[in-house]
Amino acid sequence: MSRAVPGLETFTAWCNSHLRKAGTQIENIDEDFRDGLKLMLLLEVISGERLPKPERGKMRVHKINNVNKALDFIASKGVKLVSIGAEEIVDGNAKMTLGMIWTIILRFAIQDISVEETSAKEGLLLWCQRKTAPYKNVNVQNFHISWKDGLAFNALIHRHRPELIEYDKLRKDDPVTNLNNAFEVAEKYLDIPKMLDAEDIVNTARPDEKAIMTYVSSFYHAFSGAQKAETAANRICKVLAVNQENEHLMEDYEKLASDLLEWIKRTIPWLEDRVPQKTIQEMQQKLEDFRDYRRVHKPPKVQEKCQLEINFNTLQTKLRLSNRPAFMPSEGKMVSDINNGWQHLEQAEKGYEEWLLNEIRRLERLDHLAEKFRQKASIHESWTEGKEAMLKQKDYETATLSDIKALIRKHEAFESDLAAHQDRVEQIAAIAQELNELDYYDSPSVNARCQKICDQWDVLGSLTHSRREALEKTEKQLETIDQLHLEYAKRAAPFNNWMESAMEDLQDMFIVHTIEEIEGLIAAHDQFKSTLPDADKEREAILGIQSEAQRIADYNNIKLSGNNPYTSVTPQIINSKWERVQQLVPKRDHALLDEQSKQQSNEHLRRQFASQANIVGPWIQTKMEEIGRISIEMNGTLEDQLNHLKQYEQSIVDYKPNIDLLEQQHQLIQEALIFDNKHTNYTMEHIRVGWEQLLTTIARTINEVENQILTRDAKGISQEQMQEFRASFNHFDKDHGGSLGPEEFKACLISLGYDVENDRQGDAEFNRIMSLVDPNNSGIVTFQAFIDFMSRETTDTDTADQVIASFKVLAGDKNYITAEELRRELPPDQAEYCIARMAPYQGPDAIPGALDYKSFSTALCDTNERVRQTSSWLGGVWDAVQINDILD
Repeated sequence: MSRAVPGLETFTAWCNSHLRKAGTQIENIDEDFRDGLKLMLLLEVISGERLPKPERGKMRVHKINNVNKALDFIASKGVKLVSIGAEEIVDGNAKMTLGMIWTIILRFAIQDISVEETSAKEGLLLWCQRKTAPYKNVNVQNFHISWKDGLAFNALIHRHRPELIEYDKLRKDDPVTNLNNAFEVAEKYLDIPKMLDAEDIVNTARPDEKAIMTYVSSFYHAFSGAQKAETAANRICKVLAVNQENEHLMEDYEKLASDLLEWIKRTIPWLEDRVPQKTIQEMQQKLEDFRDYRRVHKPPKVQEKCQLEINFNTLQTKLRLSNRPAFMPSEGKMVSDINNGWQHLEQAEKGYEEWLLNEIRRLERLDHLAEKFRQKASIHESWTEGKEAMLKQKDYETATLSDIKALIRKHEAFESDLAAHQDRVEQIAAIAQELNELDYYDSPSVNARCQKICDQWDVLGSLTHSRREALEKTEKQLETIDQLHLEYAKRAAPFNNWMESAMEDLQDMFIVHTIEEIEGLIAAHDQFKSTLPDADKEREAILGIQSEAQRIADYNNIKLSGNNPYTSVTPQIINSKWERVQQLVPKRDHALLDEQSKQQSNEHLRRQFASQANIVGPWIQTKMEEIGRISIEMNGTLEDQLNHLKQYEQSIVDYKPNIDLLEQQHQLIQEALIFDNKHTNYTMEHIRVGWEQLLTTIARTINEVENQILTRDAKGISQEQMQEFRASFNHFDKDHGGSLGPEEFKACLISLGYDVENDRQGDAEFNRIMSLVDPNNSGIVTFQAFIDFMSRETTDTDTADQVIASFKVLAGDKNYITAEELRRELPPDQAEYCIARMAPYQGPDAIPGALDYKSFSTALCDTNERVRQTSSWLGGVWDAVQINDILD
């Protein structure tokens, strides 16, 4: 038979490549298959099945029977043999014989090839196109001219065994060299016989399609093992990537939780430190440090806490989606632990701020009282100076009668003055007592000075009483007295005392916090000024008495002995003090007006803050309510909802300057030591807490939608399904609370086609579903728990058995795998990940360095019911907490 017959050499080589396994060969297809013996042997080799026993006779009938057995076996495999009969094969009909061989090749070498459910020929072509796609000058479109330059054959080999081909050195204009290179490499290293002739292919306008397909199918089968290993490696890489990412998220959570808890642990003792300082300046510095903490240090921690909760939620969602056990943080690092610590922090923070303000008020009051004490004590001590010496004088023993009477009147004037000073001594003692009660830091010196004044006052009282008794003993000797001087003394002393009290009041320090208080002081001062004309008349009357006495003395030529013997208050003193009172009045006016201006400024600050707070507070409340509505409404796709929420979040972030403005106004109020504001019910603390809750709530709501998208994409849920689930859930969520009760949930399931009617079978099914969506019997079903249930009902994920099967492929069907095999089949980082975590294999067939991939896969993909329920329960509880936080 001529070699010019299309496919002859290819079919012969293909047959010999299989017959060689049975220890035989053929030379001429039309001759060597005529008795049916080698034909039956070929079918047994390529199918792996036993055919009926052949007949060994030489007669034509024996040969026909053998060929018929072979044809019947081919037909039993679903192959229709058209116009091929045993007689034509026995008679050596070359065309029929080649047709039969092509039918066998199609059925046993090509038909089983299927890529993306295409036909055998299309599948083989698609496989070639994908494998050669990365190579330049290769464009496989068919099984004839696309292979003429030989580059496609070389590309197939290089793709799977790059060490056998130097592809970059091949030239498109040298097809014979290219073809021979591929044929020789395939025969030597891949055990693929040389089925084609390079010169025939190059010199033929359209190479034989069947010959090319037959030869290419040998490449497919040679590399199918590598394809299988690649598929297995891809599956393992996917599972490992999920696990590695989850471990990274766990490590990030642990670190962020540790850092946040450590910060809280450091900050709380500082906020709980209630050791008071001695001065206002020191306490104001503490207040400034606290403001710096609120403005600078705490806001980043609020963001970290929010991010921590989002990371925890995302991690649990990813674990549920991959059917992994729920993440349990280290002891003391649960989200609830962080929330408890944060609550403790905010309680300490609130108490600390209240304590600071109260301490500043106390110190301010103390400073005022201490200064008032020193002023009154100095006036009193100035007045008492020399009084003891005066009261101890024995001048009455040698005095004349008139002198004695003068001394008695003088003493009476002194007693009047002494009685007038009693009130000041009582005020000094009362101030000292108040300083003690308020824990004034310099109380010992105050007490010592007060005690000295009181002791001295007792001595003066005792001396006054003793002197009066001594003077009264000689009173009978006193008959005359200068009435005018006595009257002057009696009126001058109270008037002098009134002027001293007036000067003391005009110089008295005052502290007020409201406009009403300062206006009260101004009114009292105006009342005092209205008494000045009458006081001036009294002054002129007193001075008139002294003038009258002098006039009478001059008229009667009486030589007065100098100063008034009954008092030391001279007209010069009265005039001097009156002038001082006149000077102090406008100074008091100025001080009161300055304080009035200050209180008016403070009132402006109060109104300014209240105006802004009364806008910001309701705005925050409105936004919180709007977020609550958005979280339970369904408008557009999840991506549309996510974009809407992010735009909504941006609008909230853009509102931040209003919060900053309020902070600035609040700082001005605190710097002005304003402690109350009747114009608003909002405090800066209320605004801060509301703002932080608003930012946290919108971030959580966005994260919920992102997790729904993650659930939808990971579980293959379509947008229409997700909308149907959301619509059904919202329809039965009558109170828009974000969760369903048992009866509402049952109605929702019925609307989706579940058989949970009120009968024994329906109740059992409903109880099963409730155990999945509400394992802790809370009586509610959240939307996330509902979505998790629906996704588990409709999708599947990688199982431990699938991963074990993939590892077994990479291990070459062994019960163990080696580090060398892992490094060869997997990317470097994932290979090292497996090697570090796989336990040594302990089976009887173990070799040094053998690794147990079965236990590793089981731990990696633990999907038993307990783990699923635990994961679902934790996820459901967490989602319920999230939704409740948002609605609250």
